[in-house]
Formats: sequence, C-alpha cells, structure tokens
Amino acid sequence: MSLERIRKKIDRIDFEILNLLNERMELGLQTKKLKTVVRDPEREREVISKLRSAAGLSLVSRECIEKLYRGIIAESRRIQSRGPELIGFQGEHGAFGEGAARRFNPDLVPIPCLHFSDVFDGVESGQLEFGIVPVENSLGGPVTLVNEILLETSLKVVGAVRHRVSHCLLALPETKLDEVRTVYSHPQALSQCRGFLARHELENLPYYDTAGAARMLALERPEKAAAIADALCARLYNLAVVQAGIEDHPLNFTRFLVIARPEREATGRKHSIIFSTPHRAGSLSAVLDLFAESKINLTRIESFPYRSDPRCSLFFLDFETPAGRSGAQGILQKVKEKTAMFKHLGSYNEEAGR
Repeated sequence: MSLERIRKKIDRIDFEILNLLNERMELGLQTKKLKTVVRDPEREREVISKLRSAAGLSLVSRECIEKLYRGIIAESRRIQSRGPELIGFQGEHGAFGEGAARRFNPDLVPIPCLHFSDVFDGVESGQLEFGIVPVENSLGGPVTLVNEILLETSLKVVGAVRHRVSHCLLALPETKLDEVRTVYSHPQALSQCRGFLARHELENLPYYDTAGAARMLALERPEKAAAIADALCARLYNLAVVQAGIEDHPLNFTRFLVIARPEREATGRKHSIIFSTPHRAGSLSAVLDLFAESKINLTRIESFPYRSDPRCSLFFLDFETPAGRSGAQGILQKVKEKTAMFKHLGSYNEEAGR
C-alpha cells in the first residue's frame, strides 16, 4: 500500500475509535443509574487486569494499555460525576431525532435506541430522563407505530420540536457523484429524494435508519455506494457530502414529541389528547363543536383504527390555549364527557421549525 492509502486507513480507525469511546462513555452514564457511587475500585481493577492479560497478544505494551485505560476510566468518572440527564432517540448517532433532541435541550446527552419501543421502555424504567419520538412528517404523514405506543404508555408529553429535514448524499472521501451507483437509506428518506435518485439513475437500497446507513457505509465501504442522511453524519463518520439539499421538497419538517415520566409533567400552551367517540352519527362533530364554541385553535387532527373496538376510530388532536394547562381544564373536561375513551397526553411548549 502507498503511504496515502495507509494514512487514510489510519484516519478511518481513528474515527471508529472516537465513536467507540463515545459509546463507552454513554454506557458509563447508564451504569451510574444502577449503582450508588460513581467510583468502583474493584470494577476498575478488574477492567485493567483483563486488558493487561490481553496485551500479550498486542503490539501495545501492558504499561501503555494500563495508562491509556486509566485515563479513559477517569474521564468516564468525570462525566458521570457531572450527572447529565439522558434523552433517548431512535437510530444511530447523526439521526434527525438526535438533531431534534439537541434543539430541545443542548444540555441533555442523546442516547441512541434501536427501536421506538426502546425509547419508551428506557424512559419508563428510569434509564432515560427523556425520550424524543417523531409523530408526523409534512411529506410522509403520521408515524403510525409511535402514535399507537402513545395510546398505551403512561408517559407524558413534555415538549415538542418541529425539525427541518434536509437530506445529503454522503459517500466515502473523494467519491464523485458520477461514480455512485447505489444509495442506502431509510425508505422514507429514499422516498423524499425520489426525484434526485431518478435523475441520476441511482439504485435505492432500503436501510433501517438514515444515520445507520451512513455508519455502515463508513465501516463496510461498499463499492460505488452512497447514503442519504443528515450532514452531521459526514462529521461523525468521516464521510464526504457529495451533494446537499437533495430532497424533492424544501419544506420538509418532522414533528417530534418529547416524553417523560408523569412526575416530570410540564405545562404549556399546547395540548395533545387521544379520544374515541360513541358509535353514532354526529359524535365527532359534537366534540369538534366544543372547540369552535370556545374559539380554540386546533393544530392537528388525525384518525387511526382503534384495535380494541374495530367499529370505532381513535382521534389524535392537538390544540392551543392562551394559558397553560389551567386554561385548558374546562375544554378537557367537556371533551372527556362526550367521548367513549379519553387520554390527555400532556400540556407543553413547542419549538417552531427553522
């Protein structure tokens, strides 16, 4: 190999080490919730001992490994001692959910979760203080699975973020657009970039997550391949932005809800409810008339099948009041009286998109 190729390989390894170190620190923060003190000398000795034993098969000396890992453990203790709160999002680092989480509160530490259900489970168990999940996209419509989980969970909505989604075509460094033949990404991202992909005759290969596709590209390095993801993924995974803003429609927004346990319930001008109406003519209209009579602005209304009663539909409704929850008590009680099933998800403030 040439010097240049060797150095590029070293660069890739350095980025992978950095990402793994960050993952180790995140796991350290999660272990803090399962123990009474930050420092555990016995565990630290166990870690160092195992690594020193493995050093016999490594080019790195035992002394170097011990020094390196004592530094890593000290940094993990420092981060744990700060006691930052955690917010879970679905996907890998660099996902749009992480961007929305950082906009909601930059002091929270975003923790990746494989599935939406893992976000809810993490908050319910206390492993995470908050979770952030998408409920609707301006182009793709509602995220049905998340809305179904919201019906069953005891968690409360404590915030919302309307997050701009701008897709980039990412590839390995020095890759040119005319060299790309296949593109990996989440099916919804591929759909939102359909025009760009068609113009360049690129093959679509669905992947479970936009950021996951970018990470896979960096690690596995498939030939003539690219990924569609947020520009942040280029920095995280040492990729190049071949072309930015490739989505078909520039006004592409995803609305995320922030969830937390009931004791963290917030108050704000925006309110989310789920309800079903009696199976008779005019029952939905009677509920909506309550908002019209009270001059309350509805900002979202969606219907979904109600699995517990196939004859009925569930309605997800958002509205705004001048005051917080106290200003909504009257309308909430009136709606509850006219519905067959009623659930108040929370009163919160929402950050507008940009």
